[in-house]
Amino acid sequence: METDLVIRGGRVVTPGGVTNGDVGVRAGKIVSVGEPVDYSKETIDATDMLVMPGGVDTHAHIEQMSGMGLWNADTFETATRSAAMGGTTSVISFAAQGRGQTLAETVADYSVRARRGAMIDYAFHITVTDTKVADFEKDLAELAAAGHRSLKVFTTYDIRLGDAELLSVFELARQSGALVCVHAENDAIIAQARDRLIRSGQTAPVHHAASRPEMAEIEAIERICRFAEYLGQPVMVFHVSTAGGAAAICAARARGAPVRAETCPHYLLMTADVLDKPGLDGAKWMCSPPQRGIADQNALWDALADGTLCLVSSDHAPYRFDETGKLSAGPDAGFHQIANGLPGLETRLPLMFDAMISNQRAGAEAFAKITATEPAAAYGLENKGAIAPGRDADIVIWDPEKSVTYGENDLHDNTGYNPWAGRTVRGWPERVILRGRTIVLNGTLTALPGDGRWIDRPAPAATARRGKSI
Repeated sequence: METDLVIRGGRVVTPGGVTNGDVGVRAGKIVSVGEPVDYSKETIDATDMLVMPGGVDTHAHIEQMSGMGLWNADTFETATRSAAMGGTTSVISFAAQGRGQTLAETVADYSVRARRGAMIDYAFHITVTDTKVADFEKDLAELAAAGHRSLKVFTTYDIRLGDAELLSVFELARQSGALVCVHAENDAIIAQARDRLIRSGQTAPVHHAASRPEMAEIEAIERICRFAEYLGQPVMVFHVSTAGGAAAICAARARGAPVRAETCPHYLLMTADVLDKPGLDGAKWMCSPPQRGIADQNALWDALADGTLCLVSSDHAPYRFDETGKLSAGPDAGFHQIANGLPGLETRLPLMFDAMISNQRAGAEAFAKITATEPAAAYGLENKGAIAPGRDADIVIWDPEKSVTYGENDLHDNTGYNPWAGRTVRGWPERVILRGRTIVLNGTLTALPGDGRWIDRPAPAATARRGKSI
């Protein structure tokens, strides 16, 4: 067999197990796994390394305006640069509809930005905030047919949809073969808790967690699961942070509801204590939902293990810790005036590798499944997420013994700080390959803005499946 590229000597992690054979690549595609390659134009020696699928991060906010009117710190260039450096080769970010903007205009706008700057391959979730615009139903159906197979809706913030609107969007998505992703928190519960804290003068970042009670998440998840069950519409519940939320997902799936759910590294590896810092320093770690407690962490890990949660995304939402971002309301801002979100595109994979493989919480196959294979399957990225013949040659070669301690500002995005500063991870992405071409090697990036390609998703999004995950 003759190939353009062969990777030899490594432990290759595939959906069927771990093998020590060659990986052959031709014209940007994987053509063989495990079979000897007689001749290749390029050979990569992966001895003592783990050969993994490129990361698929299906939840990232890039070049997007927040509900507070603040732009994210990142452009598609800076965000995807950071993603590549952390081993991620595919990302789904948001095409966020503005009030009065048609869905077609929204996707066209974000497509221009991504084509200009993206260094890795990308797709969009269409964020629906205004169902009353012209051609709403027509645009939704046509965009889904054109390969934009996922929507996002909110049950909180000023951009939330009411129950009647949610049911309408669910029904339209069902007709169009689109997956609906949901930020599920009860807005009324949050408003009551927030207002009580503000009236009592408890406005420091440490009080952010109490302003978004666990019950806000639990109630909204239960309601969304019932909507999905009622209409038979597949749903992905975003960023589950609580034991109760995971339990609600588990119960819904046991009833046969077409529901999947994800969580994020900051819910698995941080607690709300991280917000307890002098002054406004805790604002760096503010996100929504907030980090919770140890019992919630343990429940989330268990939910990943039994398949209740199927994947881990970054929920990359970068804001600088200055007047352009977190501190836009000034040095005396309350938690309710501070932008929510953490950078995470670059750290997701090393953090999870360290937790799952280096610290033996689960193995290499489970790591690849929840960070690449399941995300690709859930969202219809048919050519991504696995080392298998016919897939894109998106491959990351990991040094399982290399340890790195994160610094204060060592990421390659535009956030200006690292929320994991001081944490040491073991296991590092030494070489990152996108469609057969090395784009990162030993900390040096060679990808250029515009190298990323839009990922077409021609088939309807996958429905929920039961089954053990990790």
